[in-house]
Amino acid sequence: MSEDKTKDTPVHFNQERKRKAEFIKPPNTLKAKVGSGGLSDKILEKAQLLLENNAVDFQPLAEMYLGTMIKGIEYAKSPNPKEDKENIISAMLYPAMQLKANGGMFHYQLVTIISDRLVQFLEVIENPDIDAVEIVLAFHTTIRAVILGKITGTGGRHGEELVAALDEACMRYFERYPENKSGAPQDYDTKF
Repeated sequence: MSEDKTKDTPVHFNQERKRKAEFIKPPNTLKAKVGSGGLSDKILEKAQLLLENNAVDFQPLAEMYLGTMIKGIEYAKSPNPKEDKENIISAMLYPAMQLKANGGMFHYQLVTIISDRLVQFLEVIENPDIDAVEIVLAFHTTIRAVILGKITGTGGRHGEELVAALDEACMRYFERYPENKSGAPQDYDTKF
């Protein structure tokens, strides 16, 4: 994750983004060996069919990322006082990004949607205070319920209601702390 604190970036939950979650693209050594050029339409169609008919179980991979996220949440509950808040937020942000990126590929679009909202929330909070961490935990619990319930696709009306409830929790968080639009009041203790 790299940090981008420019003010011309989009807003999430009516808040300015404090950081931008982005993937760091490693060098493509295979492409360097093979060379450049496009793929034929036939190969692209086969790849698309493979993705559409993917029957690999997403649960083990999702559980791995959810486990990493819960470690980040636990760390945020009692961080080292000298730890940079960006590192604390990153420990929760990275697994959310992975869930966002992988959910749709495994037919769990609702996981991608929920994870995207979590990434947006983590991009705008200033401090990983108790209430922010509780919201991250609510996202974690919701994503885990979707995975364990094997709710593929968008989840229909129930999926929309879940996302709306999480969005409302985020908006209530920012309404609760108007002194510091992107986090808790300056004197708020970040420890539980």
